Amino acid sequence: MKPPFPLKDIALQAGLSLATVDRAWHGRSGVSDATRARVEAAIAELEVQYAAARLAGRRMTIDVVMETPRRFSDAVRAAFEAELPGMRPASFTARFHVAETRAAGELASIIRSIIRRGSHGVALKAPSTEETTDLALRLQQAGIPVVTLVTDLPAHARLGYVGMDNRAAGSTAAYLLGRMAGPEQGLVLVVVSSALFSGEEERVEGFRAALEGRFPHLGIVKVSEGFGIDRTTGRLVGEALDRHGAIRAVYSPGGGNRAILGAFRERGRPVSVFAAHDLDAENRALLAREAISFVIHHDLRQDARSACQLILGHNRMLPAEFRVAPSRVAVATPYDLGGEA
Repeated sequence: MKPPFPLKDIALQAGLSLATVDRAWHGRSGVSDATRARVEAAIAELEVQYAAARLAGRRMTIDVVMETPRRFSDAVRAAFEAELPGMRPASFTARFHVAETRAAGELASIIRSIIRRGSHGVALKAPSTEETTDLALRLQQAGIPVVTLVTDLPAHARLGYVGMDNRAAGSTAAYLLGRMAGPEQGLVLVVVSSALFSGEEERVEGFRAALEGRFPHLGIVKVSEGFGIDRTTGRLVGEALDRHGAIRAVYSPGGGNRAILGAFRERGRPVSVFAAHDLDAENRALLAREAISFVIHHDLRQDARSACQLILGHNRMLPAEFRVAPSRVAVATPYDLGGEA
């Protein structure tokens, strides 16, 4: 079998003589296992170096498809735009397909368009439905890898997931909120954008389990299907407050926090603790003036970088053993905002 690189290059990389490398490659006697291992390692190193040299000028286009409130999509777009210029060994450009909500058939239309035009990969944040799973599978069947962002799909429908451990994030929120709320009986209003987003539901499951285990004096009232949009979220929260006089704290994994606070304010109701998610512009402003207590967040730039790296790995542009690191759950208070607080 012909060697993948000139034997003189392998010899130079391995620090061995040309004759030794020739004997090792052709399986001749008189070559130790350690020497054969050095030759194999040299070939692996050359594969990486040749790939980097070959791909340095290659351009890749990815599609970022999100159904999410504008405040979050703006933060994700900024993260991708900050990370893409520094990606290696290929250079990336991104096309963004963003909406707060989508009518039936709109996502399918976007996916058909992506398949028709071609793409090196799709970063997807969309409702976790059978339709979305089928569309993700259609992309993969067309040779376009799918990376789920923040909220996941079944493993067989995507290349990988990037984002935080949502159940752990919810548990962290419950631990902090419960300790801050104190021993008084009461209810926590849990506001999700939609039950169709598995990531938010996992946050709620983690929150509920930790709250019930550690702070059984605090019950939960859940509000859903406001889609993080101020008008609908504010209305649903107002209705919940009118029904439940014991609500005194908020956990908001789904956004719409200005509207949530507005509903409390309109009714003259206090909020003892308010736990939110994501350090977008709105939450930074609310946190700076201490309208919310703390924010659970993670590094969106790391998510953008990890999504691109998964796509590079799929295209054999990174070593086979490369793995992306999970996003770490972090907590922000007004003291983490520097001069903004």
